[in-house]
Amino acid sequence: MFRQTNTSVLPLLCLLIYAAPAQSQGSSGKGSSGPVSSSQVSPGQIDAVFASLKSATAPGAAALVVHHGQVVFRRGYGVTDLRTLQKIDERTNFRLASFTKQFTAACIMLLAHDGKLSYGDHLTHFFPEFPAYGNSITVRNLLNHTSGLEDYEDLMSQQYPGTPPEKIPQIHDAGVLKLLEQQTTVKFPAGTKWEYSNSGYAALAMIVEKVSGKPFGEFLQERIFTPLKMTNTLAYERGKNRGQREVPHRAYGHTREEDGWHQTDQSPTSAVLGDGGIYSSLDDLAKWDRALRLHTLLSEAEMQPALTPVQPTDGPAKSPEGATVSYGFGWFLDPYQGHRRMSHNGETIGFLTTIQRFPDDELTIIILANRTDINPGELALKVADLYLAKQGPAKQ
Repeated sequence: MFRQTNTSVLPLLCLLIYAAPAQSQGSSGKGSSGPVSSSQVSPGQIDAVFASLKSATAPGAAALVVHHGQVVFRRGYGVTDLRTLQKIDERTNFRLASFTKQFTAACIMLLAHDGKLSYGDHLTHFFPEFPAYGNSITVRNLLNHTSGLEDYEDLMSQQYPGTPPEKIPQIHDAGVLKLLEQQTTVKFPAGTKWEYSNSGYAALAMIVEKVSGKPFGEFLQERIFTPLKMTNTLAYERGKNRGQREVPHRAYGHTREEDGWHQTDQSPTSAVLGDGGIYSSLDDLAKWDRALRLHTLLSEAEMQPALTPVQPTDGPAKSPEGATVSYGFGWFLDPYQGHRRMSHNGETIGFLTTIQRFPDDELTIIILANRTDINPGELALKVADLYLAKQGPAKQ
């Protein structure tokens, strides 16, 4: 039965409502189940993780934290090189090393989006002159490290036995493909096992060139870097970047020896682009992270193959140490403390890098270093712990 409201109690109700304390999203009050807010982790807490890298005379690193779509920390430590002592900042370009592989994979996925290739196409489809063993190796095998290809680094060592690295000429992606064409066997039948392969990603760069009709670096510029306004990012070959300047705001790689720091910036494999040849900065990589989050280049459905763990036919993917590995297309997918994660480290002469993305937590940490005596992955996870420990395991 409808009953008329007693208007005499309305003022009291209004007073009670407005007097009640409001609990905002991300509050640390008891019973809060929302995500931790950026304000609960101070820049000082993050900065403390990198305290040992503060120097005006030593190489260092750059660190980026993106939380809920906002850059909450972006800072440089140390210097770009020992000659100029230029301070590292958000514009400093570092060699990404294997961090590059996610970009190479994205190039292949963009060509699949264009209908110009499929993940089931075989190596010999693109390179008919390739040995017969290429008939069983697919684009998918190359992307998820199940191709069984020989390591080109090992093949180079066999080609130049006992030769000092500085005396070995730099090899390019095309040279890697030629080395592979000289082989008659693989380590294992394609798809049966998982083994990390730089050779596979050099071959992918050559597929991009064959299918697109453009140099790999040019395709990267046209389809990824330019659309995302990553204006200072490039795939670098010493003296070979057509129409482009040398690396802007460049950090040079360094190694610490007993007598101090030494610049160790280039090696015989540094000109191979598909497996690790991109230079980029915190500013540009924040744009890359945003594109991943918003599916700017590839739709969520198109990204799914990259985020689907490989399942070798002979059993779970395992590292050389025997640990189980989860890998997609250019991304490691192993969770961290119950939180879904997509990540990749990079390691090359003088440089170490990492990207750690926690999609469900809207958290990304990127660390780029021009020294090899630190562990960027561990440092990134220390930063992640500041956020993830406060909100507990991700909800399933």
